[in-house]
Amino acid sequence: MVKEMRSDLNPFSLSKHNSVIIKFAVSFLLVGLAFRLLISGSFRFSSVVETSVPANEETKPESLMASLPEEPASNDFEANKSQNSQSGKCDLFTGEWIPDPSGPFYTNQSCLQIEGHQNCMKNGRPDSGYLYWRWSPRGCSLPKFNPKKFLHLMRNKSWAFIGDSISRNHVQSLLCILSQVEQAVETYHDEEYRSKIWHFRTHNFTLSVIWTPFLIKADIFEDMNGVSSSEIQLHLDELDKKWTDQYRNFDYAIVAGGKWFLKTAIYHENNVVTGCHYCPGKNLTELGFDYAYRKAIQLIFNFITNSGHKTLAFLRTTTPDHFENGEWFSGGTCDRKVPFKEGEVNMTDVDTIMRNIELEEFAKAAALGPDKGVVLKLLDTTRLSLLRPDGHPGPYRQFQPFAEDKNAKVQNDCLHWCLPGPIDSWNDLVMEMIVNGGIYQ
Repeated sequence: MVKEMRSDLNPFSLSKHNSVIIKFAVSFLLVGLAFRLLISGSFRFSSVVETSVPANEETKPESLMASLPEEPASNDFEANKSQNSQSGKCDLFTGEWIPDPSGPFYTNQSCLQIEGHQNCMKNGRPDSGYLYWRWSPRGCSLPKFNPKKFLHLMRNKSWAFIGDSISRNHVQSLLCILSQVEQAVETYHDEEYRSKIWHFRTHNFTLSVIWTPFLIKADIFEDMNGVSSSEIQLHLDELDKKWTDQYRNFDYAIVAGGKWFLKTAIYHENNVVTGCHYCPGKNLTELGFDYAYRKAIQLIFNFITNSGHKTLAFLRTTTPDHFENGEWFSGGTCDRKVPFKEGEVNMTDVDTIMRNIELEEFAKAAALGPDKGVVLKLLDTTRLSLLRPDGHPGPYRQFQPFAEDKNAKVQNDCLHWCLPGPIDSWNDLVMEMIVNGGIYQ
């Protein structure tokens, strides 16, 4: 998907004035302002340069194995709670990515939970600058995730990530961070290793990922490589029991859907085919992915709010991809090396539609939540993730893709995230929303 780029460098305009004195005063002020901007710009540029990794270390992942602090000084969540409470509400999801000299909590060598497709360093990605950024919300402080604090809060509790492969990507990030305090023991996996359960014995904390790409009942005829033998059959009035049957076991849950709804699918309601999405030649009504996605989100919230179970439930918003010059199946790539700044990239129409549905349906459900004794939170990662085109595996979803031919044409992954990578900051947000639950909704 090619992202629409724009530049908002609009020059200042000054109206004419007959007074020489006023002209002189304005000129003086502008010169002063220009000087201030020049100085501040210099410092901003310097901070980026100083955090980059020397060229001779770019291909040495082991160089990232610097001492991992047991409990970083910046992880003072209680102090942050007081500070942010005094300053009022803050939008955690509006801000910028800033240089972070400390880098990630972990590497592919210190974490054993990273799947091959997201293990960018092991697969030969030569640059490492993408590791040295962290999300900074506008108007409030966001500490780094505190694994000790988190495990303490989660003692004798259970947590589930419910959704597609992005949810699995996210749970791996959390496992890697927590592994700095305690290694989890895998206690279950399904036949395809898509759904898993881990147990942190010291804290009696259970962490699950449930692979259910539509969250509703779906008959999927697709292999592990994404090759389909038939159209997906989607039941828009029935949730996937794979997660609903377990829901009462969870104290916390992050639910997320999205990109799978763009696939060709036949829609069923009340055991009758009512239409489809992208099914030419089927003589069915094209209802559109947005019709099905809204139905699914409504069904999910209806279940959660009426479940009678007081799970703290997050809805994570859709994840944007960064394919340029094509799609995943037509040579699309993502080879940028630094984050976008606000205003340098726009969401695609598809992501805008999905996120709007999520926001609208969340608002309706959240209004009913208190009466039902249910706490709902919106984990709105879409816009902040949009600014990170540099954090995807790209061609390094495969092991050493250019080892035999430096000009080899390989399929790029511009949707999932490298580990370590930008997705680690999603956990900073989750932690802050738990600790400061009354401030951020």
